[in-house]
Amino acid sequence: MSVPTHLHYSSEHEWVDGLSGVAKVGITDFAAEALGDIVFVQLPEEGTTLAAGDTCGEVESTKSVSELYAPAAGTVVAVNEAVVADPGLLNSDPFGAGWLYAVRIAQPPALMTAAAYEGYIGGAPVSEYAL
Repeated sequence: MSVPTHLHYSSEHEWVDGLSGVAKVGITDFAAEALGDIVFVQLPEEGTTLAAGDTCGEVESTKSVSELYAPAAGTVVAVNEAVVADPGLLNSDPFGAGWLYAVRIAQPPALMTAAAYEGYIGGAPVSEYAL
């Protein structure tokens, strides 16, 4: 399982590639593996204003349906239509072609570093890691 060190992570298993400006958002390899074969993705529309923690879409797999939560407050400026057309990109390339949407960040989010996220998915308390 991959946890790229240049990304920041939420406890809901989303990643963000920056803490200011415009940043891409996606789901982690851990989430994609847990979901299994992903068959449907619903994303927020461009122009949608999100607060951190807002429900902003869903991912459906052959196992279950999971909600997407905004890891950062801001305005959606782009949606990855390729992942809507081919949801399997979330399984095959969750940190690349499988990005979900881009958001213009309104305020820096409090997210985990890669080391903290690795501890989190490994069962260690998040408080032991730098956020």
